[in-house]
Amino acid sequence: MAGPVLEARRITKRYGSVVALKGADFEAYSGEVVALIGDNGAGKSTLVKSLSGAIRPDSGEILVDGKPIRMASPLDARKYGIETVYQDLALAPDLDAAANLHLGRELYLIPFLKVLNKPLMRQRAVQYFSELGVELKDVTAPVAALSGGQRQSVAVARAVAYANRIIFMDEPTAALGVKQRRLVLDTIRRVRDRGVAVVLISHNMPEVLAVADRVEVLRLGERVASYRGADTTVEELVGAMTGALELINDRGKNADPEEEL
Repeated sequence: MAGPVLEARRITKRYGSVVALKGADFEAYSGEVVALIGDNGAGKSTLVKSLSGAIRPDSGEILVDGKPIRMASPLDARKYGIETVYQDLALAPDLDAAANLHLGRELYLIPFLKVLNKPLMRQRAVQYFSELGVELKDVTAPVAALSGGQRQSVAVARAVAYANRIIFMDEPTAALGVKQRRLVLDTIRRVRDRGVAVVLISHNMPEVLAVADRVEVLRLGERVASYRGADTTVEELVGAMTGALELINDRGKNADPEEEL
């Protein structure tokens, strides 16, 4: 098996007296969906922001393809093929799907005059949406007119169009209906099948198990468990998140064999 495309080693981050991360480790491999889960305050957001260039950790090491790197901003992350789909999607509602797909990376007919090449932008948008199985009747319709699942798919497609290594997805199905959730999960699987590593941050344990190849559990700022998605259960994940499994294991180690008899 090839090494991780993205790796975090002993990442720490403090905010004053609050320790958000205390030696957290993490790995993501090409062509897999790895879920990052944990209770509120576990350090998920801080770790993702560290790995996507939004903040600088106080110490630790981040590696891409086995080589240590430094990221000062999300723009640096993009240079390494790392994209993030935030929970608020960061879409421009008054622009159409094609324009949102190229937001910040517009294509121009006459670059120095900033004349947009709208036909080419729409052609590429149709291509990307088709490859990901995203069904939009009209790529020229404002994003505000799309359903929640379609808007989420546009945000994912924008990330996929430029990410060649890793995509972070923060609560991608939050506030979506059942049909729209299924559309987003199918899109995640298609992204994985393209050889991109998808890092899914979610509180929805059934969805995590439905789509994740691996599950990494954070608790109190550090990784406490790692599971294969096919070999674990919701109860086991919740136990790892809350510390219940550690308590059970400790009791088992400290149990008196004679008492059990």
